[in-house]
Amino acid sequence: MPAIGIDLGTTNSLVAYWTEDGPRIIPNIHGSNLTPSVVGVDDNNEIVIGAVAKERLITHPHMTASVFKRYMGTNKEYKLGKYSFTSVELSSFILRALKEDAEVFLGEEVKEAVISIPAYFNDTQRKATKQAAELAGLKVERLISEPTAAAIAYGLHQEEEETQFIVFDLGGGTFDVSILELFEGVMEVRSISGDNFLGGEDFTNLLVSYFIDSEKIEVESLSSKEKSALYKQAEICKRAIGESNSGTMSFTLGDKTYEKAINKDEFDKLATQLLFRFRNPIERALRDAELSPSDMDAVILIGGATRMPIIKSVVSKMFGKLPYTNINPDEAVALGAAIQVALMERNEALKEMVLTDVCPYTLGVETSTRHNDGTIESGYFLPIIDRNTTIPVSRVKSLVTITDNQSIMRISVYQGEGRKTNENLWLGEFEIKLPKGPAGKEEVDLRYTYDINGLLEVEAKVLSSGEVKSVVIEKNKGSMTKKEIEERLKALKDIKIHPRDKMENKLLLAKGERLYQESLGDKRQYIASLLQYFDGILASQDDKAIKKASKELEEKLNQLEGWFDY
Repeated sequence: MPAIGIDLGTTNSLVAYWTEDGPRIIPNIHGSNLTPSVVGVDDNNEIVIGAVAKERLITHPHMTASVFKRYMGTNKEYKLGKYSFTSVELSSFILRALKEDAEVFLGEEVKEAVISIPAYFNDTQRKATKQAAELAGLKVERLISEPTAAAIAYGLHQEEEETQFIVFDLGGGTFDVSILELFEGVMEVRSISGDNFLGGEDFTNLLVSYFIDSEKIEVESLSSKEKSALYKQAEICKRAIGESNSGTMSFTLGDKTYEKAINKDEFDKLATQLLFRFRNPIERALRDAELSPSDMDAVILIGGATRMPIIKSVVSKMFGKLPYTNINPDEAVALGAAIQVALMERNEALKEMVLTDVCPYTLGVETSTRHNDGTIESGYFLPIIDRNTTIPVSRVKSLVTITDNQSIMRISVYQGEGRKTNENLWLGEFEIKLPKGPAGKEEVDLRYTYDINGLLEVEAKVLSSGEVKSVVIEKNKGSMTKKEIEERLKALKDIKIHPRDKMENKLLLAKGERLYQESLGDKRQYIASLLQYFDGILASQDDKAIKKASKELEEKLNQLEGWFDY
């Protein structure tokens, strides 16, 4: 039974599968590789999907929904005739259509899929995507970020083994940027950033607003059908500007026809504000990766909106190089998802490639602080796992009591980048009992463990009593079975070991202690400084830093041991 790769897009969706010759897109029943992410209800109150629904956007706007991916994980409902649907339900219709197209094409039943999501989707949005797949009759083998999927497709076509590159994914409604490194078959995500409300649709809406203002059309007087027709004209004009540097919008309202020519310079000026929003996630991703534009070996553009010349121009100026265009920007994500299917099945053609990913948001806990006047203020956010940390990951930090005779510590889990918890997304909370004592005496080790599927386990341990409480944070209860949770937690058990307790690091420290005891004077102080520095690196729990520091310490200790042998 084959598994498929799906690009569940804001504007269009695609499905692909793996063959011996590489990934291939599966056409839909109309023979097109692109299935519009549009759902509607026809005159017989039956659900219509894709191209048919898109055609009805203008003629039956109240019976049709699009761009609903932007609201995944929210309570927003779409009224289509006598029906009301959430974004999860609408997405499930698209996924079911893709599943059926794949089954017709492959001649087999399809039950499993790797599905792409924007890299900046939070935990709620990720779970909503899984729920949509379940409604469509698909088991999600893995969610993969769209830029990561596209980078996999790109990486397979490169001759050089070591490449550092940045991927821009500007689709119809979302923008993601990822910095990745491909080295000796390992593809590692260095950092991700994005904007869930920036896409090609926004550039189209700029033209709509400009046309309405310049022609002095009263937007309040327009019907939904007229607004949809105007939007379609703006989309045609935008494409014309990209192809020939100018376009024309023509719109008939009553007995009057409005017409306006718009050139590339005018469009570029209109887009200035959106381009500022475009640059912000790029700059953040570079900062998080501690890299500069000149460090990038390649720049990759994916998503249909990257075809706009203004996007290519901005990216070229920022990075001083032309972006790669050797993959279809509309198909790259689906192809990468199909390759990920092969990776998971350990296909021989891809046995050397390994994929890592990162945590898209910072995960932390709410804490309180005591001010100089003795007052206590809560609502502060203490990061436990920083954004862009390679996953799976486990991190631990210590908390202490803040009041005398405190008998309970409430662990409130948040996700986000704000200094205060009210700026972040609440994920859940629980309490753990404490022995009473003076403020600051009781200490709790708080461990967060996060896996590649977005599962977060939070474990609190009271050091004095040994009491442990462990919970799995689930925003949408029941999104995973008890057995699935147990299997994932079992798989994560090994990464819960603190770096200082790992055998290779314990061996290094033991060797250092032995050499310290065998040495005297300046040499002893030198060894002490080496061990103290390494202890500090271990405390940071930063895998990359630890790997580098352990290699350096091993070399220095071997050198010292050579001196003793001599």
